[in-house]
Amino acid sequence: MTGRTVNLAELDAVIVDLDGTLVDTLGDFVVALNLMLADLPAPFNQRRVERPTVETLVGKGSEHLVNSVLTLWDSALGTVGSEVHPLFAQALAHYQRHYLRINGQHATVYPGVFEGLQQLQGRGLRLACLTNKPTRFALALLAAKGLDIFFEFTRGGDAFAFKKPHPLPLLETCAALGTVPARTLMVGDSSNDAQAARAAGCPVLLVTYGYNHGQPIRAVDADAYTDSLARLGI
Repeated sequence: MTGRTVNLAELDAVIVDLDGTLVDTLGDFVVALNLMLADLPAPFNQRRVERPTVETLVGKGSEHLVNSVLTLWDSALGTVGSEVHPLFAQALAHYQRHYLRINGQHATVYPGVFEGLQQLQGRGLRLACLTNKPTRFALALLAAKGLDIFFEFTRGGDAFAFKKPHPLPLLETCAALGTVPARTLMVGDSSNDAQAARAAGCPVLLVTYGYNHGQPIRAVDADAYTDSLARLGI
């Protein structure tokens, strides 16, 4: 762990992000998005997205991801995109249908995740999973990967009026845990997690192996960084 330090003895709870922090889900995103594109009218049904592109777009919820992909291809075709793409509703419905079917099939748990969560749980810290992906997708993914046993509850972006980087999801999660933000650590992989934590008054630790919209993670303001969740309990 590098950077400023996080003292686990001063914490009562830990809120953990999902995509890019616990599980590498880029494979799921790529497959679901390409199946979505294949269901859309021409010329979208002739297009594909690849892992490097998707990596820069994930982290702000399914709606943002789908709309960004549509706008990306509009830009590539020389047409003018809009804030909400005309095909957005149709595309989102296709995406959610495909994602629900393949959720977790092309995703892998990062090394050190099980060990790290066991260490945190062993210290008596209360754990919650907080993600911008829809709650039902998050619950199914955690169960499929055997991670659901660690968390008192899981909330997705659709459970709140605002998604991260807004502080509301963290504040409401702290309230549900019965902890104060200053004693509740946010563990994530992106500026979304860090900005939400700072605004909520939570300490924040970032993993170095996640997505972060294609930007260097160590350039993001955080209390500490780690290459593995297994090192949190040391």
